[in-house]
Amino acid sequence: MRLRLVHALCALICLFAAPAFAEDGYDLWLRYKPVASADAVPRAVVTQSDSPTVRAAVSELQKGLSDLSGQTVSLAGNVSAPSVVLTRNAAPDAALGNEGFAIRKGTENGQPVTRISANSDIGLLYGAFAYLRQIQTGSITDTTDAPKVKLRLLNHWDNLDGTVERGYAGWSLWDWWRLPDLKDPRYVDYARANASIGINGTVLNNVNAKAASLTAPYLDKAAALADTFRPYGIRVYLSARFSAPIELGGLTTADPLDPQVRAWWKAKADEIYTKIPDFGGFLVKANSEGQPGPQDYGRTQEDGANMLAEALGDRGVVMWRAFVYKAEVADDRHKQAWNEFKPHDGKFAPNVLVQVKNGAIDFQPREPFHPLFGAMPKTPLMMEFQITKEYLGFATHLAYLGQYFEEALDADTFQNGQKGWTVARVVEGENHKLSGIAGVANIGTDRNWSGSDFDQANWYAFGRLAWNPQGSAGDIAAEWAKMTFTTDARFVKPVVDMMMTSRETVADYMTPLGLHHLMDTGHHYGPGPWVDNLERPDWNPVYYHKADTNGIGFDRTRTGSNALSQYDPKAQAAWADPRKMDERYLLWFHHLSWDYKTKSGRPLWDELMLTYDKGAKDAAALQQTWAAMKPYVDAERYQAIASTLGIQAREAKWWRDASVAYFQSKSGRPLPAGVAAPEKTLEYYKSLKFPYAPGHH
Repeated sequence: MRLRLVHALCALICLFAAPAFAEDGYDLWLRYKPVASADAVPRAVVTQSDSPTVRAAVSELQKGLSDLSGQTVSLAGNVSAPSVVLTRNAAPDAALGNEGFAIRKGTENGQPVTRISANSDIGLLYGAFAYLRQIQTGSITDTTDAPKVKLRLLNHWDNLDGTVERGYAGWSLWDWWRLPDLKDPRYVDYARANASIGINGTVLNNVNAKAASLTAPYLDKAAALADTFRPYGIRVYLSARFSAPIELGGLTTADPLDPQVRAWWKAKADEIYTKIPDFGGFLVKANSEGQPGPQDYGRTQEDGANMLAEALGDRGVVMWRAFVYKAEVADDRHKQAWNEFKPHDGKFAPNVLVQVKNGAIDFQPREPFHPLFGAMPKTPLMMEFQITKEYLGFATHLAYLGQYFEEALDADTFQNGQKGWTVARVVEGENHKLSGIAGVANIGTDRNWSGSDFDQANWYAFGRLAWNPQGSAGDIAAEWAKMTFTTDARFVKPVVDMMMTSRETVADYMTPLGLHHLMDTGHHYGPGPWVDNLERPDWNPVYYHKADTNGIGFDRTRTGSNALSQYDPKAQAAWADPRKMDERYLLWFHHLSWDYKTKSGRPLWDELMLTYDKGAKDAAALQQTWAAMKPYVDAERYQAIASTLGIQAREAKWWRDASVAYFQSKSGRPLPAGVAAPEKTLEYYKSLKFPYAPGHH
């Protein structure tokens, strides 16, 4: 009777009251707070197998089920109480593959049992996390699930000095100075969080790599992390500096066709595998933004990638980034990756994936899908998303990227002219042995991991969509909100609505109607549409918007750069005619007169100004929505989020005012009715400097 009263009290607390203790966000979506259905939570975990991974699964189940039910959940050798049973399949189930799992409810020895089965220990771990997620979200059901993508990786742009390029959550998690001797317990929690969403690999160092990362001392440090992550199914990868044979090996060249260079890389790979037997492979940024690469020796990207692939053999993979552009600007940057990689389709080694950003410019608030996704059917293409919000307000603006990721994945490439070849299908690699998806991590030493609580949702959404690129961003947002805060519908619905419209809001006040690359220079913080003095033309915002007294926009049709031609003709049709297209991409593909009549019937000038204005107002309105959530959130996280939403509202107005002032200086036109004049002069906005903005090194 007393136990039932305790359970009832837990349910009342969960349903009707704010948490009794303030939280700092450290537990992420693995909070395991008491649920209303505590009586239905198993009281024992049963398994007949043992391994570091099974022990991790058992430990997670014991912790999770105990916390969710308010009772101690024990490890048992057989079913004598309501139990969850972990079972390796005696005969492999082909539908599950190596990482999938099945969850089935039933009875055994007269007791209710939930059986989690898999072909492998890592499948059992993934199943354990999935079962805990079901309990947390109140959606317990029989399930069979397996990942659609083989390699699901975080790319850490972490430097050896502890800084994080484009990181807004503090310092690097990796304490290189004290590794390998000191292993921070936080590394285990990092692994738990990633395993809970199916991430199975991590690239430890920045793509702008230092050769020192491949030296023996740093390989020992990487090996210590690999040992920590291994039970959670996470393999370690390293970004490789292409010129390492010169910097470390004393060679006079890094030419990928030179026999000495090839031998050096083979020996280096052998050295790595003696320290890290399950080393995943190399990520490479070559001949881009000053990084060394095969083109320094008159070779192709294919030559460089295949040389490293040969060194790894069947032990690992090479992820060769397609983000390349030449030192001189001969053409629209939108076209450069296609020009360099399309001719080499089908010529890469079997263990090479070409890693392609979601769009052809650079993680802008909105981009059409990268044309390479429809152009290289003979090559496995690995998606690269940016979880850290380099161009979306850093860690202080609410911008749920699940919706952004989904938008890119759902786009139809019409590969080989066939309808239904979405980016998701290309990334899933149904015609290839390899498939992959990478996310540039937003994780740091901040107590809440990501700089702000809502940015945790972007890490979560990336993992869930990496597991299943055809998943629903809305469903994932609801899942995250329930696990991170509360299952109360009075909280979940308005918060999910906030999340699902948030990226659109940011795009409206930063880059409306298809404008792009409007941020200030270097740090990428705040508006800078006026910047025109940088070394490369395509580093300057004026190169992209081309605003003058006559009009605005980048012409990528036949009358301009003709970047549109790199898409399949059926994909081109979505953007070719400005009168018929989704106007959110309008100025990405077209240069138009200020008098051009938009679908609303308003001239382009008015539509642009009203969109800027709407974005700023919508950002301010987020504060009111969040204020109504106060009864459902602990005080600490409520206030932290309220503070960041205040910053966002202020900075959205800054983006709006500065952009309106600048474009009005170009158009010479009056503001439409209802749009207030900027608060300060254009000269004031131009004068603002931020030499110490975070994430810029």
